Amino acid sequence: MITERQKNILRLIIQEYTNTGTPVGSKKLMEDGIKSSSATIRNDMKALEEHGLLLKTHSSSGRIPSMDGYRYYVDHLLSPTQVAHDELETIRHSFGKEFHEINDIIEQSAEILSDLTSYTAFSLGPEVKERKLTGFRIVPLNDRQIIAVIVTDKGNVESQVFAIPASVSSQDLEKMTQIINDKLVGQPLLTVYHRLRTEIPMILHRYFQTPDGMMNLFDAMLGHAFEEKVFVSGRMNVLDFGVKQDIDQLKSVYSFMQNTDAITHLLTAEADSPIAIRIGSEIGNNLLDNMSMITATYEVTGHGKGTIALLGPTSMPYSKMFGLVDVFRNELASKLGAYYRFLDE
Repeated sequence: MITERQKNILRLIIQEYTNTGTPVGSKKLMEDGIKSSSATIRNDMKALEEHGLLLKTHSSSGRIPSMDGYRYYVDHLLSPTQVAHDELETIRHSFGKEFHEINDIIEQSAEILSDLTSYTAFSLGPEVKERKLTGFRIVPLNDRQIIAVIVTDKGNVESQVFAIPASVSSQDLEKMTQIINDKLVGQPLLTVYHRLRTEIPMILHRYFQTPDGMMNLFDAMLGHAFEEKVFVSGRMNVLDFGVKQDIDQLKSVYSFMQNTDAITHLLTAEADSPIAIRIGSEIGNNLLDNMSMITATYEVTGHGKGTIALLGPTSMPYSKMFGLVDVFRNELASKLGAYYRFLDE
């Protein structure tokens, strides 16, 4: 147990250190409102050090927070800061422009959040399982390449170029398009996913000489409809606050930042509250052990939940970032809700 004065000292040290990046001594704490003698404050700082909540960088320095100190602060002492009016206006102005599909809004949200904070921002849209497949077409590019275009009812359009095996003819592609439109268009993606593994293989065996090859093509083309689209902005901001200048670590972090599956796994970890703060090793990736991640979920009525997140230094100003992320997730949910209503109309 720590005393109320020690809690105030810890809170002030963390707030000062996250603002300035310099160790905090007893004199500064007296200036900030701790009404005790310098000797008493130093004793309290030593007690907090013994509890593992503060660290002393060298013999004559003040103290800085430890990982456990940040954790205690976040769990017991954090009070969210109200978002500044100009930041709120920036968010609303950025969301006020015209968007042509849902993914544009999700992608823009990551860019806005990263620009506001100078950290790395992540944005994951409402769950895929809520969508229906509403359109599919194939556009030939040449004898051996096509573009497959997939549309869902939630305003998502996916397109990708595919190389066609020599054994697949233009008639085969026409038949494939007909099967997808007859059997799968208009169905929820969960149903599409199930039929791709049950009914569709039997149909392909009926129509094609090489059904396994066609099944692989089916999977490749429709697979994009099931992918969780995570957008990342400010990837290399981690170089400013989190990565030692070691070439191997730089390569590892860069590789991680390109790994959609790994990032999605981090973002979708179970949390006890709508906004969760993970510090250091709690993030679950040793490349990020000297960083912190704030993850927030939002819900769009009738369309599922999405996630936004910030990755920054452990010395981030938690009160400010918590308040900003809370407002931001609500503004994003509001924008997406309005866009879905527009689609429904």
